[in-house]
Amino acid sequence: MSTPVLHSIHVYPLKAARGHAPREAVVEPWGLAGDRRWVLIDETSKIVTQRTHARMALAAAQLLPGGGVRLSGPGRQPLTVPVPDPIGTTTVHIWRDKVEGVLADAAAHAWFSDYLGVEVRLVHLDDPATRRPIDPEYARPGETVSFADGYPLLLTTLGSLDALNSLIRQGDRPDEGPLPMNRFRPNVVVSGTEPWAEDDWSRIAIGEATFRVAKGCGRCVVTTTDQDTAERGGEPLRTLGRHRRVAGKLLFGQNLVPESLGTVRPGDPVRILG
Repeated sequence: MSTPVLHSIHVYPLKAARGHAPREAVVEPWGLAGDRRWVLIDETSKIVTQRTHARMALAAAQLLPGGGVRLSGPGRQPLTVPVPDPIGTTTVHIWRDKVEGVLADAAAHAWFSDYLGVEVRLVHLDDPATRRPIDPEYARPGETVSFADGYPLLLTTLGSLDALNSLIRQGDRPDEGPLPMNRFRPNVVVSGTEPWAEDDWSRIAIGEATFRVAKGCGRCVVTTTDQDTAERGGEPLRTLGRHRRVAGKLLFGQNLVPESLGTVRPGDPVRILG
């Protein structure tokens, strides 16, 4: 087996929308720079994601200098959305957390409401250093996270994806595989490891940065959504349910919390520290 290396980086400026794969990314305390700093909320202030609106997979939010985004999607004219002035905040309900953010302008709300066919509002996370603590069971005092599901970064490995696709091929729906890595929406993808090796890691270094491995990532219906068509299937949840069920969760990938910061690039060595 070759030495583990960083295969690719993925940043998702708008939670649940398409991501992009930059040539490098700065690791900030709450995640990769620009990752999940924007989110959609409904009329009750709950987040809107692919769990209920699969068409989010086809929308994109290109990150612009200064933190703004350029929205695009099928049948829609692109729209540039600047970072809103933090003159007032609104509450975002994200799982069990209530997080303060800043509303974008009315044009952005209208753009996405028309695209999804439901009333939504676009919100920016203006101060990730203070707005949302990580679950204290897995965090140290002062550690925070963006609008990501719960942790600053998600790591997956090509070895585990290959193993999962092999299990799908041997199952009762082989036609649904092989699945691409974008089903799992990782931030960092590592190559050169044995399948499921990441389950045993507690600390790692990627290039200039070091990370604590907080916990395995429980997967949801989003992984069954084709990120290019927004169509849903049964995999990988059927196969994960048979082979990767731990304490009621279907696991694929590991959640990371930065311990030291820096810039990461594809090709960087990945060192297992514990």
